[in-house]
Amino acid sequence: MSSKGLWADAGPPELDIGNRNGKKANLKTSRVLWRCLAGAAAYLLLSNLWLKSQTSSRRDSIVTYAPDVLARCASLNATPSPPANFHARKTSDRFQEGTRPTLITNAKVWTGDEEGTRVLDCADILLDHGLVRWIGNCGKPSSALDGYGSELSILDASGAWLTPGIVDLHSHLAVGSSPSLNGAEDGNSLKGSAQPWLRSLDGLNTHDDAYALAIAGGVTTSLILPGSANAIGGQAFVMKWRPTTERSPTSMLLEPPLDILNASSVDHSAPPRWRHMKHACGENPSRVYGQTRMDTFWQFRKAYDTARQLKERQDLFCSKALKGERTDESKFPDDLQWEALVDVLRGRVKVQTHCYEAVDLDDFVRLSNEFQFPVAAFHHAHETYLVPEVLKRAYGDVKPASAMFAAFSRYKRESYRHSEFAPRILNDNGLRVVMKSDHSAIVSRYLLHEAQQAHYYGLPPNIALMSVITTPAEVMGLGHRIGYVREGHDADLVLWDSHPLQIGATPTQVFIDGIPQLENPYHVHKSPEMQETPMTPNFDKEASDAVKHVGLPPLEPTSRISDDFVVFTNVSAVWTRDALGVPQVQDVHDNDLAVAVHKGRIINIGSFKSCSRFAEDSASKYTVVDISGGAISPGLVSYGTSLGLQEIGMEASTTDGTIYDLAFDDVPSALRDGPIIKAVDGLQLSTRDELLAYRAGVTSAITPPIQSGFFGGLSVYFSTGAEHSLVKGAVIKDVAAFHVSIGHSNSGRPSVSTQIGVLRKLLTLSRNDDHGQHVANVMKGEIPLVVDVHSADIIASLISLKKEVQESTGSLLKMTITGATEAHILAKELAEANVGVILNPVRPFPYFWDARRIMPGPPLSQDSALVHLLQHNVTVGLGVMGIGTSTQISAWSARNTRFDVSWAMAEAGGYLSKSEAIAIASSNVEKLLGISPDIAQDGDFVVTSGADLFDLQSKVVAVISPRREQVELL
Repeated sequence: MSSKGLWADAGPPELDIGNRNGKKANLKTSRVLWRCLAGAAAYLLLSNLWLKSQTSSRRDSIVTYAPDVLARCASLNATPSPPANFHARKTSDRFQEGTRPTLITNAKVWTGDEEGTRVLDCADILLDHGLVRWIGNCGKPSSALDGYGSELSILDASGAWLTPGIVDLHSHLAVGSSPSLNGAEDGNSLKGSAQPWLRSLDGLNTHDDAYALAIAGGVTTSLILPGSANAIGGQAFVMKWRPTTERSPTSMLLEPPLDILNASSVDHSAPPRWRHMKHACGENPSRVYGQTRMDTFWQFRKAYDTARQLKERQDLFCSKALKGERTDESKFPDDLQWEALVDVLRGRVKVQTHCYEAVDLDDFVRLSNEFQFPVAAFHHAHETYLVPEVLKRAYGDVKPASAMFAAFSRYKRESYRHSEFAPRILNDNGLRVVMKSDHSAIVSRYLLHEAQQAHYYGLPPNIALMSVITTPAEVMGLGHRIGYVREGHDADLVLWDSHPLQIGATPTQVFIDGIPQLENPYHVHKSPEMQETPMTPNFDKEASDAVKHVGLPPLEPTSRISDDFVVFTNVSAVWTRDALGVPQVQDVHDNDLAVAVHKGRIINIGSFKSCSRFAEDSASKYTVVDISGGAISPGLVSYGTSLGLQEIGMEASTTDGTIYDLAFDDVPSALRDGPIIKAVDGLQLSTRDELLAYRAGVTSAITPPIQSGFFGGLSVYFSTGAEHSLVKGAVIKDVAAFHVSIGHSNSGRPSVSTQIGVLRKLLTLSRNDDHGQHVANVMKGEIPLVVDVHSADIIASLISLKKEVQESTGSLLKMTITGATEAHILAKELAEANVGVILNPVRPFPYFWDARRIMPGPPLSQDSALVHLLQHNVTVGLGVMGIGTSTQISAWSARNTRFDVSWAMAEAGGYLSKSEAIAIASSNVEKLLGISPDIAQDGDFVVTSGADLFDLQSKVVAVISPRREQVELL
């Protein structure tokens, strides 16, 4: 600004000068002086303005941010952890007012500490305010008990095992609810492949029948995951299953993220809590979205790149905000859809990834390193045991755990190479193992059975128990409060009627947050041997072979002996078959017993000398097999799956396929009046499921055609050990029974009354075609009518129909009910009508409405359905424990029949003799499915080493086959 401009309005002041010339001189001088003064003034003014402008600029560049924004910025990279004073807490955040304190005395405690090896032989434990408040030696006085009067409940454990509550790392309980109904299935979204913004909590059904059943199995805590249809399915939440007074999903949450209850008032100064997110790779997202693995991983990378860009914006914003500098963003950059995935990149989310095969595992490990986030666990993880070094390359110091099934496999291609030895192999490689349910694929109530199987196949007992308690708690980031019996931890405890790794171990009481969950529980007495850690066979070679052969080790017998004698020595017991094919204990010796076999037939039972003499007298060679206190018993018979008609259940090219429903489908003209379908025509032998069942003592199976509707066709009885259908003894009976299925359905089936009407017409209308001939055989009683049905109401209608048909035709109709979940309701009526039952599944679960009225067995009911039916003189057989209503994905479980029998015996509490137990899985099944005694008498025998077939110490080492006239050494 110039001086002229500065003074433009006023002008310079006039000076009083005496004469004109003088005036001119003085005026000139004064003007010079004035200019100097004006310049100085201007300088001073400009300097002042410049100083003011600089001060203002500095003041404008220092921005004051809201405290909550600064707190959020400061906490962005905080690692989730409990508050510093967490272990000083005196009351659980989940404490329910009015809960009485409880003192558990005389318990044998598996603590979870020291890698699961620390056991307290006799301890007293005080539960108060939802916490374990004190642990002491049995009967030892302590000041911790001072002040408790009559309000203290005392529970004498009488030396029983006590553990922390079972923790399920992978469950869909309540988002895929039971019974399954339209409108109650909330596991998967079909709105996009990568959706980290979805939350399983928002779909959790509080009326799921599985809540109480899970608790009855000792499950206290579960991580509820979205399904696996999406590459990123959404956020998962940890739930405790006790009923709350609020009755809401929110009230069941365990340590949810701080923003769940009120996102607008989060205290960012508090340490964050772990979040959980479901990812999936492989077949499921590919099948649902019609994409390849390449597409799926592009979806991952695209989603993570979006999250990374948002994270970088947040980091830049906060780096300036914390310095008080102005930023380019008007507020903290956030996006509700992507904020959870940003937290993954910040290491604040437990990533739980559905991933089976080596290719998927390798892809995901590379993804974790590209975007630098840790992986908590690979779920299903069927091939992790084959690629342990891949898992060790995953980002972060803590390597992913493998959350897996014990034996559930081969239901689809990517599960084909799973091995029962996988948990043991992973543990041997220093990687953590979690056994999980994937409820209801494995019913969560029976999660502990997964650990029992893993132990049987070689997982050390301490690691096996950790796999369903401590390890999943740690993988969830909740080891500071669950998964251990420690002072200050949540009072989630289970008292067991036997050692938890014994088959059939059942809770006698379950505490969640210090509250007993079982009202008037039932339990059966278990023998002292059941209180010990079960001994198991040596499977070192089998485990080594599983890796050597990349998951497909040879399963065929090591030798087949046809002409020579085989003498089994050191035999503890022998069961043979009577004239009706029923198992009878032949001999039990404390001392050495021998059994001589020739051409697949038992020739002599006695001393080694007497047995070897048979071979010597016939001038034959003989092979001696020492079975170390093992036993010989009839082979088991499998029913209830598609065993023999498939290799990979969900792979159409490897299965016989589903037959047309000739009653209701729009069938091709060739079938309208055409032949009835026979399962024998579609037999596939030497499948891996058959051979694994054979090696586990299931030497034969009865399988109907794979059906989806009313008509099921004719079942076949075959050997599970035969190479093909033309081998001698492979097809034992080409037609066993006539099968139909009746039930309610959402899949377009006609009404139940229509289905029963069609059955009535079928049984009473004379026809000369193929159907008519086989129906005639049914009416003559030559083959049974087998009806797959669960509802007691439908079973009642069938009993009435049987009586009606018999009165009108004069025939004696043989009817067998399979499925039969609600059959216990009609036990008396079934016995009077001479209708037998094959329980399938053997352990009931309300998968659907027709099966909702279950008899659950101890601890929820005094008897199991099996015992209840037997008490009413109903002939009962055990089927295979299927998955929901699907027979096609259940063939793997045929091998577990021996465990099912062991469980049934344990649950029966002495009601079943061992001969009777063998019968319900062999001769009873044969009888109910049309196998005559003369055929049953020629059944196989199973030879075990170490103990009998139903003891966890035993291992199947041979099969004696009269039909095939040979002994096979396995």
